[in-house]
Amino acid sequence: MKTRAAVLHEMGLPRPYAQSLPLQITEIDLDPPGPGEVLVRMRAAGLCHSDLSVINGDRPRPLPMAIGHEGAGEVMETGAGAKDLRAGDHVVAVFVPCCRRCEPCTTGRPALCEPGFRANSTGTLLSGSRRLHRGEEGVYHHLGVSAFADYATMARESLVEVDDGLSFDEAAVFGCAVLTGVGAVTNTVQPAPGSSLAVVGLGGVGLAALLGARTLQPQVLIACDLSTEKLELAKALGATHTVDAADGNAVEQIRDLTRGGVHYALEMAGSVKALELAYRITRRGGVTVTAGLPNPQHLFSIPQVGIVAEERTIKGSYLGSCDPARDIPRYIEMYRQGKLPIDRLLSERIGLDDINAGFDRLAEGRTIRQIVRL
Repeated sequence: MKTRAAVLHEMGLPRPYAQSLPLQITEIDLDPPGPGEVLVRMRAAGLCHSDLSVINGDRPRPLPMAIGHEGAGEVMETGAGAKDLRAGDHVVAVFVPCCRRCEPCTTGRPALCEPGFRANSTGTLLSGSRRLHRGEEGVYHHLGVSAFADYATMARESLVEVDDGLSFDEAAVFGCAVLTGVGAVTNTVQPAPGSSLAVVGLGGVGLAALLGARTLQPQVLIACDLSTEKLELAKALGATHTVDAADGNAVEQIRDLTRGGVHYALEMAGSVKALELAYRITRRGGVTVTAGLPNPQHLFSIPQVGIVAEERTIKGSYLGSCDPARDIPRYIEMYRQGKLPIDRLLSERIGLDDINAGFDRLAEGRTIRQIVRL
């Protein structure tokens, strides 16, 4: 069948993207689902920095590639072995397909699925196959999803079924922003009661982390960013304090507020500078967590002695250390109970033809979560 999709042919084109047009909205061929695969009619997809990092070349991927990894839609057709889903079911796409058989999957860490990692790195579905092409030219899948399209074929393992009481706009963000942000708090960090926590970087993932932290009622919850508007929103969402990251004494402010630094600092900006700030505001014996994905060549350097003498911990968090099949329904229920007001993170609704301008807004930090309605 034919589908419209946002296809990237060249990384690193200059901004503004509304002029250089790195994403071409074009019609491509989509093969039917193979064994264990599902054809999905995409209904909504979120613009994320992980997409932007491919467009600007920070995260090199094989090209041409149909971009987009955070989305929701409804099942149209299933291949053999995916019969637990039926036409009309609503699903959320997840950017790590979890095979449930490899060592990380069987030991409770499906976010680190090894076959899923290999498939994502090579631009295929979990089976190693590609279902996208334009004539004889193959087109690669983005993280097994390729959400900026009218239709997508995905591995069953890339999908979590949700009930139809949730709008597609809302459902889409649970596959990345919510899993990554809320999960980094509830799974990776698991802060002790009465502790202090700071979130550095207030995009969709960072603000989701803030909402996740709020549910655990830390004594101090600090939001740190360069944007005054995002800091104001963070305050409205439950931050006890806000600090402008551009302020020359931001570290001192936070250390003074917390009498030596926070117990937990989460870096959500995908920037080495942001990680350096997060590390500096973490107290002795504390934990610094990073969920951002900067350019692989960017290095983070610290004195080794501090890790030992101060018993410091630096942790990575990928997909929020989540099990998507367990955590997406759990977080949706928290949203319904009013504990995770994820809807307040949705900035604009745009069309697929406006996607390049949308990535300009994202790159400039002028938005939180834009949703492409498909």
